[in-house]
Amino acid sequence: MNDTKTKRSVAEEEVPKTEERIAGSSEELIDITSPEALEDPSDDERIAALETERDVLQDKFMRALADAENARKRSDRDRREAERYGGSRLARDLLPVFDNMKRAVAAVPEDAREANKALIEGVELTMRELLNVLGKHGVRVISPEVGDRFDPQLHDAMFEAPMPGTVAGEVIQVEADGFILHDRLLRPAKVGVSSTPAS
Repeated sequence: MNDTKTKRSVAEEEVPKTEERIAGSSEELIDITSPEALEDPSDDERIAALETERDVLQDKFMRALADAENARKRSDRDRREAERYGGSRLARDLLPVFDNMKRAVAAVPEDAREANKALIEGVELTMRELLNVLGKHGVRVISPEVGDRFDPQLHDAMFEAPMPGTVAGEVIQVEADGFILHDRLLRPAKVGVSSTPAS
């Protein structure tokens, strides 16, 4: 009997009451979660992290700013090119009209020129007007002469033939005028070129 009481009192001393355990646990929990117990980064580490983040964001901002500026410049350049060269397709389509009028004037025989003087003058006036309109939009005529040096940037050699009294590379015949829009070639002049003179 005494042994049972002794065992009970020892067990009661070893195991605290439920209320005491809960209170003890909450005190321990408070101690664990206290700011002193947590391992917070020091102020220097926080400042270094913020500076790194700032540098990353600043780099992204500068890249976005540069991309926006490049897009603006590209847009301005495209707009200027559209204004400057936008009519190139229309101008190129009008060139055969000029060619046909020039051929029509050249096809009139000498003995019929006087009789058709008014008609020829009307066609020539129309040609000049067409060139004036094209000129207002930056189109210029490339009119090589026989004896000019062949320029591959402006001329298109339709044929090459030996011609006495000429030097190789000279223009010996002009088949069609060329045209240039500002600094872009719309159509090269079509020419015949002398090769080495025949022996």
